[in-house]
Amino acid sequence: MKMTKEQARSRRKIRIRKKISGTPDRPRLCVFRSNLHIYAQLVDDVTGTTLAAASTLGLNRKAGETLKCNKDGASRVGQEIAKLAKEQNIESVVFDRGGYIYHGKIKALADGAREAGLKF
Repeated sequence: MKMTKEQARSRRKIRIRKKISGTPDRPRLCVFRSNLHIYAQLVDDVTGTTLAAASTLGLNRKAGETLKCNKDGASRVGQEIAKLAKEQNIESVVFDRGGYIYHGKIKALADGAREAGLKF
């Protein structure tokens, strides 16, 4: 039987997560993309806690504007998560693309985070 897109992404995600893990010094920057929004969070896998989170949904509530899940919105989320990381004295992270192809919105989020000063 042929795999669905969700099953293929799930397999890629598991394969990636076997290799990378976040620590308190270098947390994991994980990304989730839905049809309407894009989400990013910094996770410490040792303690199992989320250190910071940002999304187009959260930025919409803050600024009162409407950000969509496009490259501009993804770039703004990357800049916001980098700003939140800097407030907690986090300079470098491990990037977890969540099984998505490193292209388009995922790349825009990563570039936005790099521009704001995160290293990965």
